[in-house]
Amino acid sequence: MKSSRLIGMIQPKKKLKNSYNQLYDVGCLGKITSFSETEDGRYLIILNGLSRFKVIKEINNEKAYRECEVSFNEFQDDTKINDEQIKFSDLEFIFKDLKNLFEKRGYSINWDELKKQSLEQTINTLAMASPFSLEEKQILLETKNLSTRKEKLEKILKTYTFDNFHNSTLQ
Repeated sequence: MKSSRLIGMIQPKKKLKNSYNQLYDVGCLGKITSFSETEDGRYLIILNGLSRFKVIKEINNEKAYRECEVSFNEFQDDTKINDEQIKFSDLEFIFKDLKNLFEKRGYSINWDELKKQSLEQTINTLAMASPFSLEEKQILLETKNLSTRKEKLEKILKTYTFDNFHNSTLQ
């Protein structure tokens, strides 16, 4: 917390019996923008995503966290200003379906605060905050651009909508 406040986040794959959780191949570098320590010594952190990365290999260590050698080469566009031609109005149906899904699942989202973010930040925030499966979130994380992420988000939402928002697996 005293240094650059940069941390890589990567989702574990489902654990196999008697094995260490494998990691997905793609994660995201984030900057810790705020944190607080809990009474039991854990940290609650808020991250601002900076760039995705691909795991080259995991480094064996004796630390309480895992370390990996990573490459940012495939995701160099993550640090460039996004000029994709998507407007908030293009997302009207996505927002409607997400609001319904969040309400059904008991999630509370401050939609006014989301509207203050860039469109890319809003789509990414909603994708990661949504009650999707790990596999669905990973699919969204690994998409190459905002337009494709929007399309995949729509497809995932359709499965939840079709199933009256009870879907819990990737179909």
